Amino acid sequence: MDLPLVVGVDGSDSSLQAVDWAVDEAARHGLHLRLVYASRWERYEGARPSFGTDRPAEEVMAEHIVASSAERARLRDPEVKVSGEVFPDDAVSALLHAGPEAFALVTGSRGRGELAGMLLGSVSLTVAARAVCPVIVVRGAEQNLRGAFGRVVVGVGDSTEGSGAVRFAFGEAGARGCAVEAVRAWRGPAHEHVDHPLLADDAARAHEERASVNLTDALRGVVRDHPDVDVHRRPVEGPAHKVLLAASARADLVIVGAPRRHGHFGLQLGRVAHVLLHHSECPVAVVPQRA
Repeated sequence: MDLPLVVGVDGSDSSLQAVDWAVDEAARHGLHLRLVYASRWERYEGARPSFGTDRPAEEVMAEHIVASSAERARLRDPEVKVSGEVFPDDAVSALLHAGPEAFALVTGSRGRGELAGMLLGSVSLTVAARAVCPVIVVRGAEQNLRGAFGRVVVGVGDSTEGSGAVRFAFGEAGARGCAVEAVRAWRGPAHEHVDHPLLADDAARAHEERASVNLTDALRGVVRDHPDVDVHRRPVEGPAHKVLLAASARADLVIVGAPRRHGHFGLQLGRVAHVLLHHSECPVAVVPQRA
């Protein structure tokens, strides 16, 4: 049985945008869409006796948000099966709890009540840094959100931390019928042959060729498993976070891996994922990888 696509809702404009994107994503993969709203009203109401017959306002609001989000999803695509649930917990805990039984978790870039100046909401950041399944933060321009570029970008790093991201990228490209752009950033040492331009050029070519070989090695197995997906290999000079940020401007989705180290319970996000989550011009998928 396929796992559901889980999207966090809270009634904010950002979460409604996430619902719209998640409906399209569920349709592409043939998945059930599960809406999750987190509220602690049950804890607080249950902590004191109630002498009235009126339902708590927070309970009514929670049910309304889930119901209206579900109706929005059904109107967008009646073929997608939708369900909703209210968790008596905080948003981060509710989404992390749903993660092990989810195809992916989807969130907006900012939640209800977030400060206007924040680039990314704390819930989205924390979930992306701790979840055991892929997390997709929906952000970016309208053309990126609707998939106008026909391109999924994936960052290919130095180690096996990126292998899950590569597999996820090819799965996305196959479902969308679009191309994968596999990007490997490379940089030569700053001190290398600076006084000898010809030697510097040779060193740069060597670094680029090494990056190209690394790309080929990282993609070999997944390319064999997805023969119908068009692949563009791009070794690019520069810091990885800047290279992928630039690529996000002409992508429908940018995908990066993130380590999940056994026994480590803090936030586990590398610099590249952190920068993309705050500044990407398209939705960002963070795919966990056991280190």
